[in-house]
Amino acid sequence: MSKSWKTLAVYRIMDREIERCAKAYFPKGRLVDIGCGTKPYLDMLAPYVEQHVGVDRADPFNETARVDLTGTACAIPAPDGSFDAALSTAVLEHLDEPEQAIRECSRVLRPGGVALYTVPMIWHLHAEPYDYYRFTSHGLRHLFEKAGFTIVEITPMSGFGVTFATMFSYWAGRWHRGPLRFLPVIPALGIAAQGLGYAVDAIDHSPEWTWMWTVVARKA
Repeated sequence: MSKSWKTLAVYRIMDREIERCAKAYFPKGRLVDIGCGTKPYLDMLAPYVEQHVGVDRADPFNETARVDLTGTACAIPAPDGSFDAALSTAVLEHLDEPEQAIRECSRVLRPGGVALYTVPMIWHLHAEPYDYYRFTSHGLRHLFEKAGFTIVEITPMSGFGVTFATMFSYWAGRWHRGPLRFLPVIPALGIAAQGLGYAVDAIDHSPEWTWMWTVVARKA
């Protein structure tokens, strides 16, 4: 999910949620950022952690990735109990074995360590062919508890308004190419839709329509 006019609303929400949870739950210690990519939250999380360690593949999707440890979500090159907190943003849907990845996160966390995940429920196909799953809150609770975590919270990031507006923006973006790529009306429509969606969610934050969940879980 790259930052553009199509994602103004969702990034504003996700950034706010990640900082809220880090401030509330992260012990000030070592953080493992699983699927770190470019480490977009490095500066934001600096006040809440002592060390920010990024883990990603040797050939991540983004060529500008900032990787400290070369590995995968299912094979993190670190001893048991190495970290106080874990972060994984919009990664779980791209893993063919998400339960194995959650268990690996548990392994590298110390007892009482906190995991913060963002996980989609309604989103279009992306990063194909490595796009495998979408998750409900019930499925997430099952997977994390099965892996030995205690759920602290599973929170919807949006209601129908922002989800619909963002999907509309991506759909409209399909037309913002070729000879039409210079037409400002298409991004303007998408941005206006997101503003309206944000207002709708302020009135009715219906969780069954969320585009993404925030999951906070603690290792038993």
